[in-house]
Amino acid sequence: MALPPTYLADRAKCVDKALDQFLPRATVKPVTIHKAMRYSLFAGGKRLRPILALAAAEACGGSIEKALPAACAVECIHTYSLVHDDLPCMDDDDLRRGRPTSHKVFGDGIAVLAGDALLTIAFEILAQAEATPRYKTAALIRELADASGSRWLIAGQVLDLESEGKPITREQLKFIHRAKTAALLTSSIRLGAMSANATEARLKNLTDFGQALGLAFQIIDDILDVTQTTEKLGKTAGKDVQAVKATYPAIFGLEPSRKEAHRLTNAAMAALAPFGEKGAALHSLADHLLAREY
Repeated sequence: MALPPTYLADRAKCVDKALDQFLPRATVKPVTIHKAMRYSLFAGGKRLRPILALAAAEACGGSIEKALPAACAVECIHTYSLVHDDLPCMDDDDLRRGRPTSHKVFGDGIAVLAGDALLTIAFEILAQAEATPRYKTAALIRELADASGSRWLIAGQVLDLESEGKPITREQLKFIHRAKTAALLTSSIRLGAMSANATEARLKNLTDFGQALGLAFQIIDDILDVTQTTEKLGKTAGKDVQAVKATYPAIFGLEPSRKEAHRLTNAAMAALAPFGEKGAALHSLADHLLAREY
């Protein structure tokens, strides 16, 4: 089933409206930090993770309204990680989503603090999620904290930094990608399902789906970094090669990377089989995310 033509735009607007309500206005003192938070959060992101959270909730018989706090919290975490990744002390990038990065507009110090504030408000937002019979609000908070903490999201960034210019094994590279990208994407899907009181079996299916989808998505990103232009990507192309970063094309080769992305795509789709028609939106979203020219 193909997504309705306005599906992504409608869901993104829904998430944007909720984020706008959750965040302090840009006029709230100190205005600099709130402007910086909003600059990055409303920089034209596709809202892929929150949209996946909403679709997972619906696949499990839940509602968009109950899933919105989780969806918005995930987007705040994702945006904070990008703000920090772009800093001169990290990936040192001047362009994100087709416009200057936070530190280029507000300076390094405010960019660091804006990222800190987005990280913090994510849990303030998630704390407002309704508990379900199977999942208390604390379980939702623990889920997001685990995915974004020192064993996953941050672990991936640490190992990514430490591996620059150094030889690493294929297993180390797979872990970096699972930690930096797949963990938060999977958590987005899990949180959406948890907001809908998903059964343990359904949560396992969606976890398998998210992990395969997240890893395939990152592999494709690696491929695009060496095959596409800055204009097409909306961020600086070739940065991974310049920084001698460990990527799938660098470690496995371009064609084997394409084959692995294809294999993972098939695995993601297979994990949705038990949902039947209820998983149609997730299936179409995965098609949308992975059907890029790579």
